[in-house]
Amino acid sequence: MKKLYLLFFAISSFWACSSNSAPSNETENQMATASAIPEEASIVKVDDDIINDILQSIPSPLEISLLIKEVGSYYNKADLNDHNKVSSYSTNFDKALNLGIYGTDLGYSNIYNKNQDALNYLNSVQNLAEGLTIGQFFDYATLKSLAESADQNLDALLRTTTANFEKINYHLRQQKREHLSILLLTGGWVEALYLTTLVHQRTNNEVLREKIGEQKIVLDRILLVLEVYKTRNGFAELIADLKKLQAIYDQIEIETVYEEPTMVEKDGVLVVVDNTKSVVNITDRDIDTITSLTKSIRNKIIN
Repeated sequence: MKKLYLLFFAISSFWACSSNSAPSNETENQMATASAIPEEASIVKVDDDIINDILQSIPSPLEISLLIKEVGSYYNKADLNDHNKVSSYSTNFDKALNLGIYGTDLGYSNIYNKNQDALNYLNSVQNLAEGLTIGQFFDYATLKSLAESADQNLDALLRTTTANFEKINYHLRQQKREHLSILLLTGGWVEALYLTTLVHQRTNNEVLREKIGEQKIVLDRILLVLEVYKTRNGFAELIADLKKLQAIYDQIEIETVYEEPTMVEKDGVLVVVDNTKSVVNITDRDIDTITSLTKSIRNKIIN
């Protein structure tokens, strides 16, 4: 991990600071109940901590971006959203979704050491952040300097950038604009899934195939939170599009295969390793449909 790619990690941290944690059944039940409350009442009555619990359980798009490169796929700039489109996003709804899109593209381009592309996406991210009046928490000059430093201090960079985006999240909550957080996350997730399906078409890679299937769980959680804000402008159509995708994912089975945990020594300490695995049962037809629907949803967001 290096250079501007690390900046994307900061955005990812804002989206999902605890990507390995899972929301409790109680939390998901509370969310499901809250989403059934009509009109604006749902926005008022849902506790922020419940929403954050769901958001923090959603993995960062960074995970998928890294995986794509690891399978040996080549970089194709045409796969990414055109950074010059940034000025066409005029509403807060579009700005937030495309801030997520560009955040994923920023990380993706830098993973491949495409520094000029990464700089262009960094500018787009800054532009949209300022448009959402959260630019004051995005210290562009400092982050750019830290990222391009020949002698990088990874821990310092991550601490600085993570702190900045924690401030953004806090600001959005204080301003009663929590709905922008889920839009940021949704845009980033859609772009990551879109890139994964494109690369899978080229490589027919089994690891990517399984990763596409695993997004069933992520999509369910995203929709839980989106439903809370369904009366806000733009949300209903986005939810409807994602539910079409969910209908395909509902046909996919994820089987949990239990294996006995083992004890291993790590740094002189015995730790328990969970060997339980998930097996994704997904057909070629499922993949093709997910690929087509994801492309359609993504095109609506960026155009």
